[in-house]
Amino acid sequence: MRESKQLLLANKAWAAELTDENKDFFRRQIAGQRPKFLWIGCSDSRVAPEQMTQAAPGALFLHRNIANLVNPGDLNLMSVLQFAVDVLEVSNIVVCGHHSCGGIRAALTGGTTGAVDDWLDGARQVLHNHADEIHSQPNEEAQVNRLVEINVCDQLVKLAGTETVQKAFAAEKNLTLHGWVYDIRDGLLKPLQKINRTTDLSQIDRPERVLLSTAELEAEVI
Repeated sequence: MRESKQLLLANKAWAAELTDENKDFFRRQIAGQRPKFLWIGCSDSRVAPEQMTQAAPGALFLHRNIANLVNPGDLNLMSVLQFAVDVLEVSNIVVCGHHSCGGIRAALTGGTTGAVDDWLDGARQVLHNHADEIHSQPNEEAQVNRLVEINVCDQLVKLAGTETVQKAFAAEKNLTLHGWVYDIRDGLLKPLQKINRTTDLSQIDRPERVLLSTAELEAEVI
């Protein structure tokens, strides 16, 4: 009970702060939304898109799921994508993974059951497709984070191949897809890949590593 009351009190403080700065802030929200970004991210509670980008309400159209997977059979995501591209006319879509993702770790190490296990089939397929590189990493931390990076880029390619995005590209709409990862250790977003209507999807390579291991980061400091 105490935790829920704290959330409600924090909400009141947040609303008061915004209206102190601009008394018409919430009245203007009623007029509708026109975000420039659709953000497809992980459900992890430590990864909050609005906070890490300092985006104001109305700036990001959001979809989040475990391990930020793009599944063409997921009607939730496909309807979000269609609405974002066709109605809201977003000009950017971000697929964002993050350091030490629990869903990606589970796809690598196993141990899941039920709906979560079924959902992670998409991540296990990425692991299967890139097993040589993932298993060549020196330890589990490095394997997880390399799978995080490759998963983002593979999901971005799947996103580019969806009917909604292909129609937007064919219509020469101003639409760019971005693959990013969020490093929980320093709070920074790190770009991996970018796709637009001129990109040859068959020529996309594996991304460069940006989630360095703890040992590598310590060596840089020294």
